[in-house]
Amino acid sequence: MEYLELQKKIRKLLKERNAVLLAHYYQRDEIQEIADIQGDSLALSIEAARTDADIIVFAGVLFMAESASIISPDKTVLIPRLDAGCSLADMITVSQLKRAREENPDASVVTYVNSSAEIKAESDICCTSANALRVVNSLKDAKKVLMVPDGNLARYTSRFTDKEIIPWDGYCSVHHFVTPEEIRRMKDKYPRAKFAAHPECAPQVLDMADFVGSTSGIIRFARETDAEEIIVGTEIGIMYQLKKDNPEKRFISASDNLICHTMKYITLEDILNSLVEMKHVIKVPEEVRIPAKKALDRMLDVKG
Repeated sequence: MEYLELQKKIRKLLKERNAVLLAHYYQRDEIQEIADIQGDSLALSIEAARTDADIIVFAGVLFMAESASIISPDKTVLIPRLDAGCSLADMITVSQLKRAREENPDASVVTYVNSSAEIKAESDICCTSANALRVVNSLKDAKKVLMVPDGNLARYTSRFTDKEIIPWDGYCSVHHFVTPEEIRRMKDKYPRAKFAAHPECAPQVLDMADFVGSTSGIIRFARETDAEEIIVGTEIGIMYQLKKDNPEKRFISASDNLICHTMKYITLEDILNSLVEMKHVIKVPEEVRIPAKKALDRMLDVKG
């Protein structure tokens, strides 16, 4: 079946089932083309909660669908592929976090939203890559902060705060392995280009960036900068939105390896099957959902 026909069938079923299709910026182009909402992981769940849809179809990875279930417990949340996971989220377990709490009893736990519902439920507060510094500084009584699971985001945040940051030994397998050598080659090849990097990249790479920010931050930077060429240090799926917003600018991937394979697992066929068969339902149990939502709500209450 051709992709245009698949897209039409999906849009028809979405309307019939009063469903909303969410697509992360790292999804395949043909999925982003027909999504009701595109965005960063948590922003998608928040926007979906504001709709009157009965069903949320999440084209993303598992922890994102869990966040949608946490925020919208009365809606049915579907993820088209159960194996669309996140290696970063898998780098910490509940037992490991509990042990780390015992070893650092005076530390507050700040958990990146790129984590499982169970880890969020064991945390004091959540953060995104865009608001991590604001969240950390909002903890007025905490002099020590354990940041999980992304060590690079923790180390980057520590540059801008007086609080002691304890980084977890986790990383995004896509961003972490971008090398300074690759960036130097790109800068030599495109000397007029600005380099925009995601804070999940390694510190040596971030040191070379003209801008460091979340996916939505990079999209905003691309719109606002005068640069006509931008080297992009995040997953290649973001190119769809960047080119759509800025057809007059040139975007160059910082590395040939900036591909999240699990983000690419979901296809149009998977989304269609998910809607037809109403699979796979993601429902976070209340004993996990309630404390996880408290950690998310505390983050959302942070001003700025």
